[in-house]
Formats: sequence, structure tokens, C-alpha cells
Amino acid sequence: MNITIVGPGAIGSLWASYLHDAGHKISLWSRHKDDTLTIQRDSYPALSLANNDTQALKSADVILVTLKAPLVSSVLHQIKPHIDVDAIIILMHNGMGTAESVMTLMPENPLVLATTTHGAYRPSATQVLHTGQGQTLLGAVNDKALQCSFLAEVFHHALSDVAWHANIRQALWNKLAVNCAINPLTAIHQVRNGELARSEFRAQLDAIIDEVCHVMEAEEIAVDKAKLTVLIDQVIHSTSNNFSSMEQDIAHQRSSEIDFITGYLLQCASNHGIDVPTNQALYKAIKQIEQSW
Repeated sequence: MNITIVGPGAIGSLWASYLHDAGHKISLWSRHKDDTLTIQRDSYPALSLANNDTQALKSADVILVTLKAPLVSSVLHQIKPHIDVDAIIILMHNGMGTAESVMTLMPENPLVLATTTHGAYRPSATQVLHTGQGQTLLGAVNDKALQCSFLAEVFHHALSDVAWHANIRQALWNKLAVNCAINPLTAIHQVRNGELARSEFRAQLDAIIDEVCHVMEAEEIAVDKAKLTVLIDQVIHSTSNNFSSMEQDIAHQRSSEIDFITGYLLQCASNHGIDVPTNQALYKAIKQIEQSW
């Protein structure tokens, strides 16, 4: 397939490499001006991929969007004239809240949401490290995307494990819960994920999870607090040496995805009249750090 990856950061570069090795024709779309970009995964030979090639974008069967959530709408608006109306759009990023604007912007295109637990890290502009095996879930947002379940096999062949999820909102809310628990705390305290296993964070994590569960129930998303707690603890342990994306954003004084993670939770809580003081305090703390720059 012809696949364009928009926003080749760590996760985008990881998928670019694996999809290329699986035999697909891969091009990139990025903020860089170069006609080609180099990606080297782990110790494998480096790839040279076309960048910002409008012809490749026009012929793309799949547009895999791995931008940070705040950039999704503006970048897709810029490149929309070059995207075929039959091209499948896949959004793969932390947080929630971009699908609505993308459906409005590109109502004719099949829209798929994706969530992945694979770990990726870019030590340099050209290298990406696959730091942890995980699972990727894909699911339809609009009616046209219901015909796109074949993508699970395509992506699974490149980088397993991939499955099609009939209720992708459920999977995304589970991922949102993990991000609400881990990202703001690691960013505020500037620590690796594993540090959250220390006893001093237990009460705060429990309060975050309790509030998230109340909102999920109001959103009619099936949730079991005990199982969600186990999931979050497992992620903390399995990614113990990793820095969260929000920690890295704050460390490098970049705008974070807080509005699409904790901010999305706060918006849903407000819609249902639910008080979420712990998450509200974390959101405020991140915003104050960002505004201090």
C-alpha cells in the first residue's frame, strides 16, 4: 500500500520503519524542509524516505497521523487539498478529542482511531529505538471506516500485535485513564514512569483513578476500578525506565498534550456535573508550568 506518515516523531518513525520493511511504499510529511528524511531503527540499516512529496500524498491509500494531538487539525487543514477523498485517515496519538474536528474537516474520508502501547524513543533526529513491545488497536469512527477492518492484518504483518476493536472508544478511554495517571505526575515531578510505584504517589494515583472511573461511567464506558488500577500499575512497571511524552515536553519547554488528556477528562466531567478535584489540580499545575515560559 501507499502510506504517508504525517508527523514522524518516535511512534511515527517506528511505524514507518516497520511498514517499509513489510513491503509498503512509505512517504513522510513533516515540518522539516528536506526532500528526504533518514530513519534508522535500532541497529538496522538506515532508510531514506521521501518527505513532503505532494504527489506521494495524493496517491496515498492510508494517511497515518502520528502528530501530537494539538497539531492534528491545523496540519490536516493545510494538507487536505492533496489528500484523496478515499484515503483512509488513521489518528494515532495520546489523548482524545481530535476525531470530531477531523470528521468535520474531511467528512468523505474513512476515519480510523488507533491506540498503541509500543514504546519508542528518538535519541537523535535520525534514529528511533523500539523500547518496548506492545499492542495496537484500530477501530472505526465513521460508517466508511467500518469497511477498513482489513487494516488490522496489514499493520499486524508489519508490527504485531494488532487487532480491530469493535468499540474503539472503550480502548481509547482505557488509554486515556493511563495517561491521566502517569503523564501529569511524571511531568510535574520530572521523573521516570517507574518512580510512580513509590508509596508516596499511591494516594494520588488512587484519587485520579477514582475520578476517571466516575467520568467513564457517566460516558457509558464499561469500567472496573480494580482492573483499571492493575492496568495502570502494570504500565508503570513495564515502562519503568521510560520518560512519558508529557515529561519530555515539559523538560524541553514544549507545549504538552494536557488539553487532550486531562483537559478532555475535565470537559467530559463538566458535561456531567462531576467534580474531579485531583485531576483539576494536575491540569492547573501543568498549565502554570507552561505559562511560566
